[in-house]
Amino acid sequence: MAALVGGAGLLAVFESGRMAVLLVLGAALGLTLYHAAFGFTGAWRAFIADRRGAGLRAQMVMLAVAALLFYPVLADGELFGRSVGGFVAPLSTAVLVGAFIFGLGMQLGGGCGSGTLMTVGGGNTRMLVTLAGFMAGSVIATAHLPWWRDLPSMAPVSVVREAGPWGAIGLMWAVFAAIALATWLVERRRHGAAVPLLPSHDQPVDWLRGPWPLVAGAVLLAVLNFATLGVAGHPWGITTGFVIWGGQIADALGVPLRDWPYWQANGWMLTISVFANSVSVMDFGLLIGAMLAAGLAGAFRPSWRIPLRSLAAALIGGLLLGYGARLAYGCNIGAYFSGIASGSLHGWLWLVSAFAGNWVGVALRPAFGLVVERSRAAAQPAAA
Repeated sequence: MAALVGGAGLLAVFESGRMAVLLVLGAALGLTLYHAAFGFTGAWRAFIADRRGAGLRAQMVMLAVAALLFYPVLADGELFGRSVGGFVAPLSTAVLVGAFIFGLGMQLGGGCGSGTLMTVGGGNTRMLVTLAGFMAGSVIATAHLPWWRDLPSMAPVSVVREAGPWGAIGLMWAVFAAIALATWLVERRRHGAAVPLLPSHDQPVDWLRGPWPLVAGAVLLAVLNFATLGVAGHPWGITTGFVIWGGQIADALGVPLRDWPYWQANGWMLTISVFANSVSVMDFGLLIGAMLAAGLAGAFRPSWRIPLRSLAAALIGGLLLGYGARLAYGCNIGAYFSGIASGSLHGWLWLVSAFAGNWVGVALRPAFGLVVERSRAAAQPAAA
């Protein structure tokens, strides 16, 4: 809490009030992810390995709320007097391949973009290795990015622009409902009943220490992403911060990044303060928020005893996460969540390809001594 309050105060003085607000928003996102155990990696693994679909249904709720909030505003182009825009990217070979690589990295690394930061903040020491690999993979990808961008690609498609905001909402809600229904039917067929998103009346919720219902996390994440749109002018993203952090570290170590075409066009990333970029600041906030949530839950207990095979998987997974995210215009947040919330079809291409990568990643986990959960009965799948 001291880091959050003190950090926001320093940002307000030395950067801007907007950066201070974004730090707090990042912390709120981290706290929500932790308290609601709202994960992407664990939710997808639970469905792939055991056909438990509560996590996927919660993601559809999150996207449905986000679409309702985002689409009318993006069609107007303004929120609270501020110009805003979404993440709309091409339907490209790079997205298809990058998302698959990212999905594979999710299961080996043990997290996604948001999940890596959340679990590091929550005290998971193994995920420090994944985070280091994530940054390194992001930088390595910049060396090859021009080649990937030259591969076959279609122009960006926005359903908001093509169908109008309300037509897009109706279309997307139908797709979200179909996916949610499919996961419910699959889970019910496998287990006889589907895990509900809402807790029963005899299960009190401790809003201070958690855990929270999955659906509460879904709604809050959508609302906080919308708040990010209003403050930052763009939706929530994660991996631009990793490129900045990794690039500045590599540059300080003498790696000749400035000779690479990517960095010649984006040299500002090597000179800007890590506290002057909105995505980077929110990443720091997410770490702080997850640490605060773990402290409130009495669960911040870092352990340094990690099997070597697990560490190897964390490093390999992190490299894949970073490399794939650069190719695919973002991670599960910037490309999937915020991409679909922006009405971009590349978000759906990312989802399909990343899910396929997760399927392969789940099959590879035992080779690294990683657990694949079976018959998971809890209503809240683990984030990693």
